[in-house]
Amino acid sequence: MHSSGYRREKSATKSFSAETLNASHSIRATDYNPQIMDTGLKNRVAIVAASSQGIGKATAEAFAAEGCNVAMCARNAETLTRAADDIRQRYAVQVLAEVVDVTKAAAVHDFVEKVVTRFGGVDICVTNAGGPPAKGFLAATYEEWQRAVELNFLSTVYFAHEVIPHMQKKHWGRIVTITSITTKQPVQDLVLSNAVRAAVVGLVKSLANEFGKDGILVNNVGPGYTATDRLKDLAASRSQSSGKTQQEVFDGWAADAPLKRLGEPREVAETIVWLASERASYITGQTILVDGGIYKGL
Repeated sequence: MHSSGYRREKSATKSFSAETLNASHSIRATDYNPQIMDTGLKNRVAIVAASSQGIGKATAEAFAAEGCNVAMCARNAETLTRAADDIRQRYAVQVLAEVVDVTKAAAVHDFVEKVVTRFGGVDICVTNAGGPPAKGFLAATYEEWQRAVELNFLSTVYFAHEVIPHMQKKHWGRIVTITSITTKQPVQDLVLSNAVRAAVVGLVKSLANEFGKDGILVNNVGPGYTATDRLKDLAASRSQSSGKTQQEVFDGWAADAPLKRLGEPREVAETIVWLASERASYITGQTILVDGGIYKGL
């Protein structure tokens, strides 16, 4: 991955993650290997959903750093515009930003059509959406179950249905879904995520099997405890149920990981870029955990 400036900028700017959550856990700032690794992504077109903040924004920025033209979408116009403007100013790429409700098939269709009209096609699609609320089984309402299915499963169906025909035309494509470590190891008080995100993995494997012949690779990335606003919400819920302070909750998650810290959005983003690159051209149908080793299985 060949833009050393991307990581230098990220490490030089204090973020919510490094400053707040990892304050007591040392994180070394490192540059890319000075030997250039060509990802083959320059001038590719990458859609990144839910990209106004957190992992989604970091992913859009990472693709821009590799020379991709980026199509961003989110629900909040203000944060989306700010994120898109930031990327435009930093990187010499084109950025399309649209407010989109990814739970609506028609909205996803219209967005993808705008991307194709603007850039001439779609090469990469990263599906992403905000996680469902942190709740136990009996506390979750039927409406919340329906919402979780629409937001965290059907949104991926909608994007895949729209982008695959464009990828087939080029006989090249990458679809990467962002889910969670919950696809491998259920997390307490996240029953909605535990159940619904597993369906995404089934879809990923099915799409990989069906469309591999068309040069389309489909993979899933499962972040562990990553320093985002979503993690703050989960910490607040866990704090209420356990009686611990939020900082104690954060420290406990960090202690559980062999690396003894929380993840950073850029670390997930760089994994996604690698999966989309020519350096991962024989990997499909897989779930890659970016969790600092916290998953206990083999």
